Amino acid sequence: MKRIRCPKCENYLTFDETKYSEGQSLVFVCEHCKKQFSIRLGKTKMKAPQKEERPDEGEFKTALGSITVIENVFGFKQVLPLQEGDNVIGRRQAGAPIEVPIETSDMSMDRRHCILNVRRNKQGEVIYTLRDAPSLTGTFLNNEILGDKDRVRIEDGAIVTIGATTFILRAAEPSAE
Repeated sequence: MKRIRCPKCENYLTFDETKYSEGQSLVFVCEHCKKQFSIRLGKTKMKAPQKEERPDEGEFKTALGSITVIENVFGFKQVLPLQEGDNVIGRRQAGAPIEVPIETSDMSMDRRHCILNVRRNKQGEVIYTLRDAPSLTGTFLNNEILGDKDRVRIEDGAIVTIGATTFILRAAEPSAE
């Protein structure tokens, strides 16, 4: 079932989208305000993940790690690789130069929300440090908000929430040297 909102009274209506084909125009009459409006069924603006575009977490285990964005009402599951240095994480927008763009419609996530620094220590271990960019809604690590000046070292499996979106750090596997 798909929910749509009446443009006049913002009351929700539901219908079974499987009974209609893509590109078809549908006309509705709101039960609440009696306004008539139409919609056209089309592809969702959030394109479905493709194997080439959204690789599995395992593909980045030998690199510097990745973040796994949890699927929610704003978007699908995404696995995004990390690079050495500062990884600016935020909402994807054309022309916004960020290293880890999350494809989402979550407007509570800033375009530059948080920064995940990835570096190697003298022993060759990969170290992850999280900080807020600063953002309007804050960055949460395991449900604890980070202060403006906080720099927190995080490990594999750390749960970070930015806006209404959550991601999990998947650290790189230690190199067998």
